Amino acid sequence: MRRARQLPEADLQQAPSRPGTRRAFWAAAFVLAIALWSSGAPSVLYPLYAEQWGLSPVVVTSVFATYQLALVVALPLFGNLSDVFGRRCVMIGGVALIGASALVFAVAPNVGFLFAGRVLQGLGAGLAMGAATASLVENNTSASPRFASSAATVSTAVGLTAALALSGLFAEFVAMPLVWSYVVLLVLAVVNIWLLVLSPDDRPTVRRRWRPQAPKVPTGIRLGFMISTLSVALAYCVGAIFLSLGAHMIREFADTENSALIGVILACSSATIGVTGLLLSRISAHASVLAGAVVTLLSLVLMAAASAFGSLPLFFGWCIVGGVAYALAFTGGLGLINRLAPAHHRGASLSLLYVVAYALQAGTAIGVGAIATGGTLATAVLVAAAVLGAMCVAVIVLISIARRSGHISSA
Repeated sequence: MRRARQLPEADLQQAPSRPGTRRAFWAAAFVLAIALWSSGAPSVLYPLYAEQWGLSPVVVTSVFATYQLALVVALPLFGNLSDVFGRRCVMIGGVALIGASALVFAVAPNVGFLFAGRVLQGLGAGLAMGAATASLVENNTSASPRFASSAATVSTAVGLTAALALSGLFAEFVAMPLVWSYVVLLVLAVVNIWLLVLSPDDRPTVRRRWRPQAPKVPTGIRLGFMISTLSVALAYCVGAIFLSLGAHMIREFADTENSALIGVILACSSATIGVTGLLLSRISAHASVLAGAVVTLLSLVLMAAASAFGSLPLFFGWCIVGGVAYALAFTGGLGLINRLAPAHHRGASLSLLYVVAYALQAGTAIGVGAIATGGTLATAVLVAAAVLGAMCVAVIVLISIARRSGHISSA
């Protein structure tokens, strides 16, 4: 059996030896929280936009998917930017674009502004997320190299939970709910930029000329990269259904228009992601990926049952089980690629992973929306459950092959 590819411990993490490492770590975690906050901020508000402007489900899911499509365009062009100019500089540019998107959403008079705002969000996240994930690895404040992946999961969960809960509360209890959610996002973006400016300059000592880099995977890690990407994509694709149509499903199942209740129910899932993420720093990446695929299968059964029977308790069960599955699949996928990718290709490798995962997420959202518009929401959810279930099986098969061939180890 061929020996599993291992990176030197110094390549897996960077010990907090230089001044400001801890500050850089938490500023990068804040970036990931902001990116997911921006992604989730409109989710509770989509039914309000639909009522106000007469939007069909496919239009709503297309607005949602515009974020992912912008990411798919940005990441191949700029995915290696942070490898050349440093993580901090690229994160600042990405968060600035997210702040600009908040302004566009806040003043939106029609659905065209929502599409424009999602483009800005996607471009900003495309710049920031790969750089932020790499920064967490390189400024790891823990002796465990897995802590960085867990911190990424928790950070994204915190941002998404806060966005969903606050958007629901604003929509129910505050005048101009379609404005205030984005005012908060703009303020947070400004604070995040300030924290990044105070972080150490991390530009490489050896300057290279930047040019757009064609997506590619470093030789020797392609099977591991495929497993990592499919694992993260599973989390994202289930999340696409949850974030784009979850509020509509709750309104239908519970026969309620209480936006605060809708926001709290949706936030329970992302809160579960965060709590589960806290427990995963001691679990190996391959075990997390495998468990994520198995638990995702269970969550898909609950999702399909909730839609078929119109059951709010089953939907809530999907929120909780799906949150656990998301944390396992996302943390495991990131942990595996962080361990396998060489340091000088880490930003580009992470960016390519996000390209594929977000492309699949966009396809899921648009596909489900199109089926729901032409047929019923229940039919759309059942089709999505079948397709994503096949992806879960593919992940289980691939990780078994990789273990037997020695491409990955249990470390």
